[in-house]
Amino acid sequence: MRAPTLSGIHKAAAKIAKILPETPLLPLEIHGVTIWCKAEVLQPVGAFKIRGAWHRLSDLSPEEAAKGVVGVSSGNHAQGVAWAAQKLGIPAIIVMPNDAPKVKLEATAAMGAKIVTYDRPGGEDRDEAAAKVLAQTGGTLVHAFADAWVIEGQGTAGLALTTQMEQWAGGAPTRIVTPCGGGGLAAGLALACPDAQIVPVEPEGWDDVGRSLATGTIQKVGPDAPPTLCDALQTPATREINFAILKERCQPGLWVTPAEVAEAQRLAFRQLRLVVEPGGATALAAVMTGKAPVDGRTAVMLSGGNTDDAAFAQVLMG
Repeated sequence: MRAPTLSGIHKAAAKIAKILPETPLLPLEIHGVTIWCKAEVLQPVGAFKIRGAWHRLSDLSPEEAAKGVVGVSSGNHAQGVAWAAQKLGIPAIIVMPNDAPKVKLEATAAMGAKIVTYDRPGGEDRDEAAAKVLAQTGGTLVHAFADAWVIEGQGTAGLALTTQMEQWAGGAPTRIVTPCGGGGLAAGLALACPDAQIVPVEPEGWDDVGRSLATGTIQKVGPDAPPTLCDALQTPATREINFAILKERCQPGLWVTPAEVAEAQRLAFRQLRLVVEPGGATALAAVMTGKAPVDGRTAVMLSGGNTDDAAFAQVLMG
């Protein structure tokens, strides 16, 4: 696997600009300071994952495309891959946990992808499940975060963010606070915005990236990790392709509680009129609680908005 590069991010950005309008950058006052929220929840698939998926699939050779692709995801990457595959006429199989939110399962299937489920609550390994599918199809694995093209695609959000902040905030971002699962988005932002501090934020008990940054070696999620509504961030561990970038560019990561995430979801709905899923709200939660410092050029990634109606209604009701 080649390493992701800044030139690759620029290549991805040129491709994405031809098919997608840019998501807005929205000001929000927190503790008397204006922060800038990148609304990736407004992507066609409701998450930033469409960026990496498009860059990866549109770079496949004709021979690779004919054999199809295999993705592994709880839903946001799944939808990004399914969307890109449908546009490009590429067969897609997505390995998804059987406890993924219904809205994500249904949306992925609606775009024509075949879904193969695995038993996440029962401890079934998702990579093993994907390996079985790959052995049967000979397709290309489109990893949710440990892939150079995917990292470059996610980094295009950083290029767009910089351009928007130069126009509206008086300069490029000094700090980018971002939700973090496996580290694909954080690594892409780190490459795209070398002068900004990158602050990854994970859910409580799933802070493997934060612990990896603190120790200098890749750490896994503990066997006693609590259940979390941040399904988009439930990755067992980051990978070396991501960590090689993160350990050079990110401060030790932060984590937030379920209550803090829910309050961030409510704030985004009240003040920005946006639906943000739990995993997509962790960065905002870190800013609201003061765990992540802010200045007038702090950006916050609202990375995904795919949540079941009933679950979101419960959050709004407190």
